[in-house]
Amino acid sequence: MLPPLERADQASALPLRTGQGAEAIAPGLWLLHGQGQSFVAETSAGLVVVDTGPGGQVTEAMIAALRSCSDAPLHALCYSHGHIGYNAGVPQWLAHARARGEPAPRLIAHRNLPRRYARYRETRALQQHLAEMQFRMAAGSFELALHDPTELFDDSLVIGEGERRVELRWAPAETDDGIAVWCPTQRVLYGGAALLDSIPNIGTPLRTLRDTVRWADTLEALLALAPERVVREFGPTIDGTDAVRKVLGHTARALRWLRAETVRLMNEGLGEREILARMHYPDELFAVPWMRPTYGDPSYIVRDIYRSENGWWDRNPTTLHPAAPAALARAQAEAIADKAAVLAQARSLAERGELQLALHVVDLLALAEGPAPEIAEARALKAGWLRERAEQLRSYVSRSLYLHGAARLEAGAAP
Repeated sequence: MLPPLERADQASALPLRTGQGAEAIAPGLWLLHGQGQSFVAETSAGLVVVDTGPGGQVTEAMIAALRSCSDAPLHALCYSHGHIGYNAGVPQWLAHARARGEPAPRLIAHRNLPRRYARYRETRALQQHLAEMQFRMAAGSFELALHDPTELFDDSLVIGEGERRVELRWAPAETDDGIAVWCPTQRVLYGGAALLDSIPNIGTPLRTLRDTVRWADTLEALLALAPERVVREFGPTIDGTDAVRKVLGHTARALRWLRAETVRLMNEGLGEREILARMHYPDELFAVPWMRPTYGDPSYIVRDIYRSENGWWDRNPTTLHPAAPAALARAQAEAIADKAAVLAQARSLAERGELQLALHVVDLLALAEGPAPEIAEARALKAGWLRERAEQLRSYVSRSLYLHGAARLEAGAAP
């Protein structure tokens, strides 16, 4: 169990909030700030809302903000993708339509989304635990809220007619059920989870495999629409065809470079950690504002590409049929006659600023359990170094996992 954390509204505890209120994008088009940036289009059929928010006060504020912009009836609620939280607010939007005396809106998603929801339901406890780790939430504070769509589509779906229509398009990127919204009259594109203001979220340590090349394909397909304005799920709107071409095209090129370079090193016979040590990320591709590693990290993408072409084995025969972790840690600790020397070496590395190496060395003792005072000291050192190392990292996810590990050690949890 983690140390008690300040309890807060579940939605406000997430780092995915983008503010409050509504923002006009073009005539009849708005952003709603919630978990990510939801998108609204007023079509000839009524309002089309993409993502209903995380529920609670955040979703109520989204509904109120929309009603300050438009009194049109609610026609459809669309799921930008199937990740947890983006559409936890569906029941509140349905209740809003009922209160206005309107028919229930269509609940529209890509055909792959129900399969994702089925997997989440099967692994409910795991998904809740992973979310709490990744978003620094108190243990047991996150609840999985899934609301099934009532209508599915494959490649595209048009809502409305004439100049007041929008096109939902399959846009697989972070997930295989992602969609984008194309507004041809205004030349506005809502990219959903395919478009962020940081490096694409591929290879997250706690999540399933994501397809780097497919994400690049999607960006190029969206670019082919020739939008004049692009709305991201996170980050500022991109204005002008030149800026749109620059950002989307550049991101696709960077992803294809990562694939090519990782494959080149795999073909040299290198393993995953050797590839990570050899990778150099060119500034011309990665030192631009929209490729910042503020949430993900380029090394995460390399690892996902590696996993896409390799099994789980690290090429060390010892790990093919490993001993139980607790037994291994105990045996290693017992084999070290001079435990103080291990701690001294780890401290020396940390003092030289080589915290990651210090963590590797201290794990020779920190992963074990037992009465030896050096083991308790190793775990205390590790907790402190994890917190220091977290401060050195730009990726939110990396910092979260280092801090989670530190909190567990400080609470006396089993290694």
